[in-house]
Amino acid sequence: MPRLLFLCSLFLLYGTCVRAQQPTSAADRLAGYERRLSLQEGSPLTGLPFTNIGPSIMSGRVTDVAVDPADPTHFYVAYASGGLWETTDNGSTFSPLFQQEAVMTIGDIDVHWPSGTIYIGTGEVNSSRSSYAGNGVYRSTDKGKSWSHLGLDESHHIGRVIVDQSNQNRLWVAALGHLYGPNPERGVYLTTDGGKSWQKTLFINDSTGVVDLVRDPRKPNQLFAAAWQRERKAWDFTESGPGSGIYASPDAGKTWSLITREGQGFPTGQGVGRIGLAVSYDSRGRRHLYASLDNYFLREAEAPDSTELTKNQLRNMPREDLLRLETYLLEDFLRSNGFPRDLDAKTVRERVEKGDLSPLQLVQYLEDANSTLFDTPVKGFELYHTTNDGKKWERTHEDYLDDVYYSYGYYFGALAVHPEDPQTIYAMGVPIIKSTDGGKTWAGANGDNVHADHHFMWINPAQPNHLINGNDGGVNISYNGGKSWFKANVPPVGQYYAVAVDNHPDGYRVYGGLQDNGTWRGPHDYEASTDWQQDGKYPYEALFGGDGMQVEVDPRDNETAYVGFQFGNYYRINPKEGTRTFITPKHELGQRPFRWNWQTPILISPHQPDIFYMGSNHFHRSFDRGDNFQTLGPDLTRGGRAGDVAFGTLTTIDESPLRFGLLYVGSDDGLVHRSMDGGQTWQPLQGFADSLWVARLDASHADEKVVYLGLNGYRDDNFESYVYRSTDYGDTWTRIGTDLPAEPVNVIKEDPLNPALLYVGTDHGLYVSLDTGRTFTAAPNLPAVAVHDVVVQEQAKDLIVGTHGRSLYRGNVSLLQQVAGKSTPALSIAAVEDQRYSSRYGSASWFTDDTTPEVTLQVYSPSADAGATLTVKSEDGVVLTRKPIRLTQGFNTVPYDLSFDADKAADLEALLNKDRKDNEKPARVEAADNGTFYLRPGKYTLVVEADGNSTEATLTVK
Repeated sequence: MPRLLFLCSLFLLYGTCVRAQQPTSAADRLAGYERRLSLQEGSPLTGLPFTNIGPSIMSGRVTDVAVDPADPTHFYVAYASGGLWETTDNGSTFSPLFQQEAVMTIGDIDVHWPSGTIYIGTGEVNSSRSSYAGNGVYRSTDKGKSWSHLGLDESHHIGRVIVDQSNQNRLWVAALGHLYGPNPERGVYLTTDGGKSWQKTLFINDSTGVVDLVRDPRKPNQLFAAAWQRERKAWDFTESGPGSGIYASPDAGKTWSLITREGQGFPTGQGVGRIGLAVSYDSRGRRHLYASLDNYFLREAEAPDSTELTKNQLRNMPREDLLRLETYLLEDFLRSNGFPRDLDAKTVRERVEKGDLSPLQLVQYLEDANSTLFDTPVKGFELYHTTNDGKKWERTHEDYLDDVYYSYGYYFGALAVHPEDPQTIYAMGVPIIKSTDGGKTWAGANGDNVHADHHFMWINPAQPNHLINGNDGGVNISYNGGKSWFKANVPPVGQYYAVAVDNHPDGYRVYGGLQDNGTWRGPHDYEASTDWQQDGKYPYEALFGGDGMQVEVDPRDNETAYVGFQFGNYYRINPKEGTRTFITPKHELGQRPFRWNWQTPILISPHQPDIFYMGSNHFHRSFDRGDNFQTLGPDLTRGGRAGDVAFGTLTTIDESPLRFGLLYVGSDDGLVHRSMDGGQTWQPLQGFADSLWVARLDASHADEKVVYLGLNGYRDDNFESYVYRSTDYGDTWTRIGTDLPAEPVNVIKEDPLNPALLYVGTDHGLYVSLDTGRTFTAAPNLPAVAVHDVVVQEQAKDLIVGTHGRSLYRGNVSLLQQVAGKSTPALSIAAVEDQRYSSRYGSASWFTDDTTPEVTLQVYSPSADAGATLTVKSEDGVVLTRKPIRLTQGFNTVPYDLSFDADKAADLEALLNKDRKDNEKPARVEAADNGTFYLRPGKYTLVVEADGNSTEATLTVK
């Protein structure tokens, strides 16, 4: 049966078959970038500021570091999704350099140090769930101020970029290729004219790219390339294949030959995974080529341990043999594998004897896609070595090196060897491991302050104990060979999956789950500083570990939170009380395990905070904060698929804030269901693009019938934006946001106070609609970073933007809420935050260069007016100052320094002393040290006039 017809018949239950969307071409992605620029250029949001509120201490995934050979305190750091940053003071401060291009994801960088020319190969090489696709190579000749695109758009993921230090126009690129599908634009590329033209000199097949590339420092015409065959699907990852191997070039990358053929000592065939390369020379001038391997061949079966019962033993065990097992063996198996406490060895035997339980069902109770991944008995990390250019390879160690790659070596592969000492080797994995005897024996190099997952190591050639390490937790530097480390985590490059806010009376706090960095909570008004190093408390605090995921906060105490880590492992915690309760519902013995998404959806009911929802492939409801769950309805997915990645899972849950029990859920395999009765029954919905990952469902706060839907096709190489609106409970859908650029959508939300105001987060930014989705505009004051989640804090009217690469941003949207939905918005000024008076205004200080106060006013103007004015009036109506301001059409940011005219000082002084008692000291209004008069504590009126219209707001100085 043709594939399309098969899919149509399979999906008939869920409505009309829609032809699968085609992968998005490089030309269409470029058009999307150009569309983004046009939405930014004409955006009325130009004057709407967004403030980065950190955090930075946990940082984000580093993919590469380029260190200045003449000055190791000067280096560049490339982040997986946070752009490029430069430090000139050994990591004390950083500046961002690559943040407004078509993409921000980086696979590798190199610098032509004599000229300062920077080359970036975009597209992260670690093939994880949040590895974004790049669009080729970029160059900067002005130290990162501007960038030019050099092509190789379809490479998507670049493993290595090498520039010839003697010729800045000669460049080698290792192109890994698409992550989610085959393509021919992969292999090794060479340019000799600075990227004007490219020659593909090595190509294996359309599923095998090149992940690593090294150039001999003493014989620069000799290069070695590591090919890797891999392909990820939403439900499975093929991590290895016969296309993987090592190639050598004797002529500067023009021609290549395979040096890992069968019989030469290096593994070949289906089990060859990711390879990392490094070159070193010994004191005799002999070259050593090292290759780390993620070996996916299975280990030889070990003799069974008579003191331990395993899943594999049970899998094919006859019923009679289980009944003869020693009690302690069966009991230990049940307890060590987390079976319910009321299921003991005696109960198992009774159920097996009755025939309602089999040994295989005990195994199936434990097996899901995640356990299958971790239980795979692959050989894992290995290190191979050759001194004769691959004619003969030898494994450097005798035994397996456990707990380095586990079974996800696709995420690792970096290798570092001292260039003049082949005995000193560092391998990057879940830990850093170090060998000082050429790989025969190994020890950990993971001191305090070092994250667990590692992707880069630089060894100082002149001082071998000086190391710079890049990992999932940022940058670490060591001066004693890895015995101890310090962090250089200044850039706010956290990779948020989800964000939440509370209503804490002392100022609301923000929560969020981060990629491989747990769940954190911090103040909404955080400002980056090093003060915490003095007082000993970083403003953000870690609430939970693992990969941080969705967060829900109980609105009754603003302290109880629901947090968790990957694949549905959730807890109810109260940091103040120090309590932690595991709440994830478990399936019954005899059932297959629930399928939990990497980012499991959760929700506190907006109607009753004791009601808590979770989604696996089923919908789960608790009436007692997760202590007990009911599993309601059938499997709400297409049923899962065979593979080593959890799939056929729910990805989003929402409940109408206007009607209890009106629920919507979406799945990773493209289904949307609605329940009108609290989850008892479910109706499949249709009328939107078929089989795409359901990124978000959002029920309206203003109209019970309205619901929004965002779909994401990234895992099918589909980069289009899919956003829908329904006005009939999801029975029919209208596609909105047709003016959005071709960028996968991660979130859509309706503003809780104005339903005409919509927010959409994509893989490249934030977009806002002021007219219920008919048109969108870009938020130009953010970097081009992936936006995974947004939330509005209703009391403060702040929008918190959770980015996957630049931590959190806060923007006050009260003015947006005022004007959205109006066909002809009037001149408007947003409410102004209270200011706190300081006697140090305008004074000289040893501690700061600027003591000038400033309040930022937000003004919406229906037209441009260069002759607008800002007037400040005292409480009794006296005009203290009138200043000219310039307004553009749309949203404007107007700075005001709290100053007023000197000839009004007496008027203000009289006002301040009007109600003074005889025994009180009179208030004096004098100029500051800089000669400027500043407002004193009191209430003032700010009046903005433009085009014959006016608007005003109250300013309170405390």
